[in-house]
Amino acid sequence: MSDLVAPKGTFDVLPPDSARFLAVRETLTAPLRRAGYGYVETPVFEDTAVFARGVGESTDVVSKEMYSFTDKGGRSLTLRPELTAGLMRAFIEHRLYSGALPVKLWSVGSAFRYERPQAGRYRHFTQVDVEALGTDDPALDAEVVALADQGYRDLGLTDYELQLTSLGDATCRPQYRELLTAFLGRLDLDEDTRRRAEINPLRVLDDKRPEVQAQLVDAPLMVDHLSDSTRAHYDAVREHLTDLGISWVEAPRLVRGLDYYTKTTFEFVHGGLGSQSGIGGGGRYDGLSAALGGPDVSGIGYAVGVDRTILAVQAEGLDLAVAPGVQAFVVPLGAAAKKLAVTLVGQLRAAGVSADTVYGDRGLKGAMKAADRSGAAQVVVIGDRDLAEGVGQLKTMATGEQVPVPLAELVERVRATVVS
Repeated sequence: MSDLVAPKGTFDVLPPDSARFLAVRETLTAPLRRAGYGYVETPVFEDTAVFARGVGESTDVVSKEMYSFTDKGGRSLTLRPELTAGLMRAFIEHRLYSGALPVKLWSVGSAFRYERPQAGRYRHFTQVDVEALGTDDPALDAEVVALADQGYRDLGLTDYELQLTSLGDATCRPQYRELLTAFLGRLDLDEDTRRRAEINPLRVLDDKRPEVQAQLVDAPLMVDHLSDSTRAHYDAVREHLTDLGISWVEAPRLVRGLDYYTKTTFEFVHGGLGSQSGIGGGGRYDGLSAALGGPDVSGIGYAVGVDRTILAVQAEGLDLAVAPGVQAFVVPLGAAAKKLAVTLVGQLRAAGVSADTVYGDRGLKGAMKAADRSGAAQVVVIGDRDLAEGVGQLKTMATGEQVPVPLAELVERVRATVVS
C-alpha cells in the first residue's frame, strides 16, 4: 500500500458523493446562466501582487494564509485564496471595461488557504464566484444578492439568513476611520492587533477573540456615519430587495475577511453549521480595479462555498434527487453478445442515453449485481438464444417486468423509456 495521502486540510470528492457535489454546483450556477452572466476561467495561481494589492495587506488571508512560492524564473506566485482578484485582473488585462457596461461574469473553481482545518473550513475548497463590473447601481447590488439567494432557494434550503450592511465609501470612510482609530487607541490590544488597526482599523471589528470582542461593544459603527449619497444607495438596495421578496437582518458589525469591500456588504449564514456558519457572501468593491492598476470603475460580487453549501444541505436533510449513474445497462451473456453489447452501449450514448455494460468475465448473477449498482432504470440482457431470435430482453428494474424487444428497435425503445 502507498503511504501517499491527500495533504492535510484537503479531501477527495468521490462517487457516489460526487454526484451531490455536482448537483449543488449546478444548482448554484443555474441562476447565473439564466441571468445572462458569462463564464470565465482564470489560472489557479497568479502573481502574488494580485492578491496582496487586491485582497489587502492587513487581512489574515494575505498575511497568514496564502500559499506563495517562487517559480523557476524567480517570480513570486500564489495559489488563489479567492477568485475575485483574479477575475478583476482579467477584466483589466483584456480591457473588458471598454465595451458595454456592466460586465457580468461568473466562475467556479478551487481556492487555497493555509489555516487550521476544522469542520466546514478546509485548505482546499470550491467557490462559485459572481462579479458585475462597471456600474454603481443599487439595483445591480440587489440583483447580485438575489442570484445567490435564488441558488439557495433552488436547493431547498430554508434555515439560512441574509445579513446586510453598508461599509461606506471614500466620501465617509475617512471620517469614520478617524473615529474608530481613536476608539481603538483607548483599548488594551496586543501589538499584532494594533499593527492591523494601523493598516485597516475595520479589520479589528472582525476579530473573533472574546477578549477583543468584549472591548468592542461600544465601538462606533460605519452604518451610523454614512454620507447622504451612500445612505441613499443603501436605502435603495434594501428597497429593491424588499420588492424581490428577499428578507435580511441588519448586521452593522459585518466586515468580512477582505479589504476591498465598500458600500453594500452581505453574508449568508446557516443555522445548522455551528461556528463556521457562513455559506457565502460578498459586496461592492468600488476601488478594487484602481488598486490593481485598472480604471476607476465600480463592481459588486459574491462567492458561495460549494463545500459549505453541501454541509448546509446535509444539515437540513435535503434529498437532492441526484440522478443515477446511468439510465441503461447492457448485460451480455457470451462472447458474441459481448461484441454486440459494446456496439449497443455506443449507440445508446450517441442517442442521448447514459449507458454502461459489464466488463471482465462475469456470469449472469455478477452482471446483474453490476446493473443494480449502476442505478439504471432499464437493463438489456442478451444471451445466445436471444441473438438467435434477434431480440434483447428489456427489463424494467423498478417492477421486474421483462419483455423481448427486436435488436433493431432496442435503442429507440430504451430511449423512449428513460429520456423525458
